[in-house]
Amino acid sequence: MPKQKNFTRIRRAKNLNTIYGLPPESYTDDVFWKKECNTVLSDDWLFVGLVHELKNPGDIIPLSIAGKPIFLVKDLENKISTFHNVCSHRCLKLVGEKKNVGKIIKCPYHAWSYNLKGQLKAAPHIGGTNQHKPEGFNFSDHGLKPIRTHIWHDWIFINFNGKAKKFEEYAKPLIKRFNDIDLTKLNYVATLDFGKINTNWKFLIENFIEPYHVQFVHKTTTNQPLRDHYTFVDGKCYGSGVDVEQEDAKNGSALSVTSRYLSLFPNFIIGTYFPNQVGVYLNIPISPGVTSQKRIIYTTDSKEMTKKEIQATKDIWWSVHKEDHEICERLQEGRSSPASNNGGLLSPVWEKGVQAFQKLIMNSIRRSFKMTRRIKNV
Repeated sequence: MPKQKNFTRIRRAKNLNTIYGLPPESYTDDVFWKKECNTVLSDDWLFVGLVHELKNPGDIIPLSIAGKPIFLVKDLENKISTFHNVCSHRCLKLVGEKKNVGKIIKCPYHAWSYNLKGQLKAAPHIGGTNQHKPEGFNFSDHGLKPIRTHIWHDWIFINFNGKAKKFEEYAKPLIKRFNDIDLTKLNYVATLDFGKINTNWKFLIENFIEPYHVQFVHKTTTNQPLRDHYTFVDGKCYGSGVDVEQEDAKNGSALSVTSRYLSLFPNFIIGTYFPNQVGVYLNIPISPGVTSQKRIIYTTDSKEMTKKEIQATKDIWWSVHKEDHEICERLQEGRSSPASNNGGLLSPVWEKGVQAFQKLIMNSIRRSFKMTRRIKNV
């Protein structure tokens, strides 16, 4: 029997200023990915969707995240819920596309039907011809399987295993950093949908929260010198920021504004930009080497933007993101080389957030390994 891989290792160095990153398997290996789906992406609050995309009762959005098919749905009382996208009968994937289902979600296989709260309402001929409700078959026992859901402003979070702390407590380190912004007055402006990117989801997070690359990767699209940046780590919230002496609030061809780049473990990303802009990234982990991404643009204080301003904003952010995507895809390719076996190096100054993020990843994986060992020893 082949020896089980130990994904919990991170190379250690005697020199405190020499910090190694995650081993390459963390970004490429299918076994690690499955372990990550059932720990990192299941234990805590995972960002999965946007309230404004579910406009009307009956609107439903299916997606695959952390290796699991789920869907978001708005019910007749305008409440948004999340369910496993699986019929209780033969476990068929119920919903295949974004649409409005009216009042009923019907399985295309045998017409089992559920209301928008996930309750089973019909199981045609389950007990034989015209025997739709046989004795002993309790409909209330066979509804759709719900997933714990929390709505924070326009953002939908889920907790697969139901064990995460209450969201307000979990996200407190992030929430307190918005004392200067009234998030209830955010105005949705636009969405940039980048589709699938050929990189592991962690690279997109790591790239966003470290400022080290900005003056090199974004030298034509931003004007934010490295010396003006800072980093921070606060529990499961980490990131960076930049204070610019001379603001460019006109959305010119090179971004130069005071900004904060924040992330809440594992996959929520939010940025604030002087004087009145917020950007949120929806990163959906699909497989070890594929992630889908959207950027959602908001203004603060319910401010409106002209069509020209919106287009200029979309153009500059599209360019910035494409620069980042190229880098992240090349990071993914680099992990196929044996030269990456030590995990690469992290700056002890500029990549503190990356180090904190990677430690949280490995802590989740280690907890799983310890639990597996305990079970084997029982």
